[in-house]
Amino acid sequence: MNEQLRYTLGKNERLKSSKAIQLLFDKGAQVSLFPFRVIYLIGEKDANISDEDVLKAAFSVSKRYFKKAHDRNKIRRRIKEAYRLQKNQLLLQLKEQNKTLQLFFLYNTKDPMEYDALFTKIGQLIARLQKTING
Repeated sequence: MNEQLRYTLGKNERLKSSKAIQLLFDKGAQVSLFPFRVIYLIGEKDANISDEDVLKAAFSVSKRYFKKAHDRNKIRRRIKEAYRLQKNQLLLQLKEQNKTLQLFFLYNTKDPMEYDALFTKIGQLIARLQKTING
Protein backbone atom coordinates (compact mmCIF):
# COMPACT_ATOMS: atom_id res chain seq x y z
CA MET A 1 0.00 0.00 0.00
CA ASN A 2 2.03 2.90 -1.31
CA GLU A 3 -0.53 5.69 -1.28
CA GLN A 4 0.28 9.13 0.00
CA LEU A 5 -1.07 10.13 3.40
CA ARG A 6 -3.49 13.04 3.24
CA TYR A 7 -3.90 15.30 6.21
CA THR A 8 -7.36 16.59 5.37
CA LEU A 9 -10.73 16.74 7.07
CA GLY A 10 -13.17 17.36 4.25
CA LYS A 11 -16.94 17.26 4.11
CA ASN A 12 -16.97 13.58 3.21
CA GLU A 13 -15.06 12.78 6.43
CA ARG A 14 -17.53 14.53 8.72
CA LEU A 15 -20.48 12.89 10.39
CA LYS A 16 -23.43 15.16 9.53
CA SER A 17 -26.51 13.00 9.08
CA SER A 18 -28.90 13.29 12.01
CA LYS A 19 -29.98 9.66 11.47
CA ALA A 20 -26.39 8.46 11.62
CA ILE A 21 -25.70 10.53 14.74
CA GLN A 22 -28.84 9.20 16.44
CA LEU A 23 -27.83 5.61 15.58
CA LEU A 24 -24.36 6.32 16.95
CA PHE A 25 -25.76 7.55 20.28
CA ASP A 26 -28.26 4.65 20.48
CA LYS A 27 -25.96 1.74 19.61
CA GLY A 28 -22.45 3.10 20.02
CA ALA A 29 -19.92 2.43 22.76
CA GLN A 30 -17.87 5.09 24.48
CA VAL A 31 -14.40 5.75 25.76
CA SER A 32 -13.45 8.61 28.07
CA LEU A 33 -10.22 10.46 28.66
CA PHE A 34 -10.41 13.80 30.40
CA PRO A 35 -11.66 16.21 28.99
CA PHE A 36 -13.16 14.06 26.21
CA ARG A 37 -15.85 11.49 25.84
CA VAL A 38 -15.83 9.73 22.49
CA ILE A 39 -18.82 7.77 21.30
CA TYR A 40 -17.92 5.33 18.54
CA LEU A 41 -19.55 2.72 16.35
CA ILE A 42 -17.52 0.10 14.49
CA GLY A 43 -19.07 -1.53 11.46
CA GLU A 44 -18.16 -3.78 8.56
CA LYS A 45 -17.36 -2.20 5.23
CA ASP A 46 -19.83 -3.08 2.47
CA ALA A 47 -19.12 -3.07 -1.24
CA ASN A 48 -21.12 0.14 -1.70
CA ILE A 49 -19.07 2.10 0.88
CA SER A 50 -16.24 4.09 -0.66
CA ASP A 51 -12.80 4.51 0.91
CA GLU A 52 -13.66 8.09 1.88
CA ASP A 53 -16.58 6.88 4.02
CA VAL A 54 -14.54 4.48 6.17
CA LEU A 55 -13.88 7.01 8.96
CA LYS A 56 -16.32 9.79 9.89
CA ALA A 57 -16.16 12.15 12.85
CA ALA A 58 -18.18 14.89 14.53
CA PHE A 59 -17.12 17.33 17.23
CA SER A 60 -19.10 19.06 19.97
CA VAL A 61 -18.34 21.62 22.67
CA SER A 62 -21.03 22.17 25.28
CA LYS A 63 -22.97 25.41 25.30
CA ARG A 64 -23.48 24.86 29.01
CA TYR A 65 -19.79 25.38 29.72
CA PHE A 66 -18.96 27.94 27.01
CA LYS A 67 -21.72 30.49 26.58
CA LYS A 68 -20.01 32.48 23.83
CA ALA A 69 -19.95 30.97 20.37
CA HIS A 70 -16.45 32.21 19.61
CA ASP A 71 -15.12 30.29 22.62
CA ARG A 72 -16.87 27.08 21.49
CA ASN A 73 -15.66 27.54 17.93
CA LYS A 74 -12.07 28.12 19.03
CA ILE A 75 -11.99 24.90 21.03
CA ARG A 76 -13.75 22.98 18.26
CA ARG A 77 -11.19 24.20 15.71
CA ARG A 78 -8.33 23.08 17.95
CA ILE A 79 -9.89 19.64 18.41
CA LYS A 80 -10.46 19.23 14.66
CA GLU A 81 -6.88 20.22 13.89
CA ALA A 82 -5.43 17.77 16.42
CA TYR A 83 -7.65 14.99 15.04
CA ARG A 84 -6.85 15.86 11.42
CA LEU A 85 -3.12 15.49 11.98
CA GLN A 86 -3.35 12.15 13.84
CA LYS A 87 -6.15 10.20 12.16
CA ASN A 88 -4.11 8.57 9.38
CA GLN A 89 -2.89 5.56 11.37
CA LEU A 90 -6.47 4.84 12.43
CA LEU A 91 -7.64 5.18 8.83
CA LEU A 92 -4.99 2.79 7.52
CA GLN A 93 -5.89 0.23 10.19
CA LEU A 94 -9.59 0.43 9.27
CA LYS A 95 -8.82 -0.07 5.58
CA GLU A 96 -6.63 -3.10 6.34
CA GLN A 97 -9.31 -4.73 8.46
CA ASN A 98 -12.15 -3.76 6.10
CA LYS A 99 -14.11 -1.91 8.81
CA THR A 100 -15.83 1.44 9.22
CA LEU A 101 -15.76 3.76 12.21
CA GLN A 102 -17.97 6.66 13.24
CA LEU A 103 -16.76 8.97 16.00
CA PHE A 104 -18.37 11.74 18.03
CA PHE A 105 -16.01 13.80 20.20
CA LEU A 106 -17.58 15.57 23.20
CA TYR A 107 -15.53 18.15 25.08
CA ASN A 108 -16.67 18.01 28.74
CA THR A 109 -14.99 20.61 30.91
CA LYS A 110 -15.36 24.27 31.78
CA ASP A 111 -11.70 25.04 31.30
CA PRO A 112 -10.30 25.66 27.82
CA MET A 113 -7.15 23.66 27.09
CA GLU A 114 -4.13 24.71 25.11
CA TYR A 115 -3.57 23.12 21.72
CA ASP A 116 -0.57 21.04 22.83
CA ALA A 117 -2.57 19.37 25.60
CA LEU A 118 -5.49 18.70 23.25
CA PHE A 119 -3.13 17.21 20.68
CA THR A 120 -1.73 14.79 23.28
CA LYS A 121 -5.19 13.75 24.51
CA ILE A 122 -6.52 13.16 20.99
CA GLY A 123 -3.47 11.01 20.26
CA GLN A 124 -4.11 8.92 23.37
CA LEU A 125 -7.78 8.51 22.40
CA ILE A 126 -6.86 7.40 18.88
CA ALA A 127 -4.43 4.84 20.36
CA ARG A 128 -7.22 3.47 22.58
CA LEU A 129 -9.55 3.24 19.60
CA GLN A 130 -6.91 1.35 17.63
CA LYS A 131 -6.65 -1.20 20.45
CA THR A 132 -10.43 -1.52 20.51
CA ILE A 133 -10.58 -2.14 16.76
CA ASN A 134 -7.95 -4.87 17.05
CA GLY A 135 -10.13 -6.55 19.64
